[in-house]
This record gives sequence, structure tokens and C-alpha cells, in this order.
Amino acid sequence: MTDVSVVVRAQDEAASIGRLLDLVRAQELDGRTIETIVVDSGSTDGTPDIARARGARVIAIPPGSFTFGGALNTGCEEARGELVVALSAHAFPRDPAWLARLLAVFEDPRVACASGELYAAEGGLLTERVVQDAEFLRRQPYWGYSNAAGAFRAELWRQHPFRADLPGTEDKEWAHHWIERGYVCVVDPEFSVDHDHSKDSLREQYVRSRREWHGSALYLDLPARGAGDIAREWWTDQASYRSRLRARLSPRRVVRMLGMYTGLRRARS
Repeated sequence: MTDVSVVVRAQDEAASIGRLLDLVRAQELDGRTIETIVVDSGSTDGTPDIARARGARVIAIPPGSFTFGGALNTGCEEARGELVVALSAHAFPRDPAWLARLLAVFEDPRVACASGELYAAEGGLLTERVVQDAEFLRRQPYWGYSNAAGAFRAELWRQHPFRADLPGTEDKEWAHHWIERGYVCVVDPEFSVDHDHSKDSLREQYVRSRREWHGSALYLDLPARGAGDIAREWWTDQASYRSRLRARLSPRRVVRMLGMYTGLRRARS
């Protein structure tokens, strides 16, 4: 039986999928078996051929059917591992021991999922492991598990698959579901991968923010926030910037807040 299944969602990732799968194959698991599944949603750049050449099983889905949760569910349905690792096609493990570190936390039966993070929920760099339980979740509902590079128990997924109706945040919703039922999520900077969106265009950042706030509002009881509320937050909140002026003048922050506003409106419509 396969011990670990790695599921990668991909579309037109020829520039990165080969490197990712080579890094996955180089992981040192002390005899544990691993399979790799690529769920491809209509690539036209040769992504499926690159994946097959590196031993991955490729599952094709129509591009119009893609959702983050739905595509991952498709891969999980074919997975044989007791643990499933979700990886973005451009999320690169930093060393051959990355996967072993990530999977080791599942020796604790309370752990439903685990992923890496560089920044703490309260801001600043994350310097130590966080065990996210229900109390922590109530304080920081937007922070935690990520399917960009995370692992979860297949048995729990079979009981509660990822929500295919969410435009994003299917990972956070899944973690919330199990944490609220007594499990925990482990977030550790040692589980982080190279996964950088800092060079994304302003439009891409806006779309991601809109998607994530829309998704969050579909499973969290979020207060209504109008244009005036968003404007006041933009003007008064320093966020993680060194000054309020920098926060106000940051175009990236502006488009993220616009994404928040439109995402919340979509959820209410």
C-alpha cells in the first residue's frame, strides 16, 4: 500500500512542473512509498507530458470544471496513500528532508493537517511551531492550513471532502471543520516551501484577495463591511507596514482591500 500520495493541481505549468516533480522524487522517506498525481485542467503547453515523463499519474479534467477544492478532490479519489500531500505546481520543497519533517507530525493522532508558513498570525516572522486548536482558531480565523504545500489524513478527507463550491479557501474551511471537532492543525516555518507571489501583478493580487474573501464569507460568520468600513481601515490601519503613510500608499494593499470589498459583496449577493 502507498504510504503517501502527492497531489498537484496544474494548468500550463510547463515552466515549473518538471522541477517540482524532480524535487518530490528526491525526498528521503526512509523506505516509505510515494505516488504522485497531477490533476491537469486543460494545459496546452505540454505540462501532462512533462509530468508523465517523471512518473506522475495524470488525471485530465475540463478547464471549465475547475475549482480548487474540486480538482483536489479528483486527485484524492485516485490516491492510495494514508496521508495526502497537496502541492501547488510552483511550490518547491527546499531540501530532501522536507517531506519527512512534514509527515512526522502525523504520529500524533490529533493532527488532521499540517503546512508551512513564514509569517505569524499576529504579524512578523513565524519563529516556532504553532499547534492550532479551537481556541487559537477563534482568535485567528483567517490564518492557518494551506493546500499550496500541506498534508492531511486521507481518512478524514473521505469523511469531509474539500468544498468544491468555494472559489478559494477550501483548505481553511477543511481545517476549520476538523479543528472544531477536536483535531489540531500544525503550522511550522520548517514546513515552508519556495512559493512566491510577491511578483504577481496588481490584477492577480486583486483576484486572489477577492477569491479568498468571497470563500471565507461562505463558511465564516463575517460581519457586513461596506465601502466606508474598508476606506476607514485603509486610512487608519498600519497593518504590517512601518508607518501609516506607507500602508496608505501601497498599491498592493489597495488592490487587496478592493478585493476584500468585492469578495464580501459577492458572497452576500
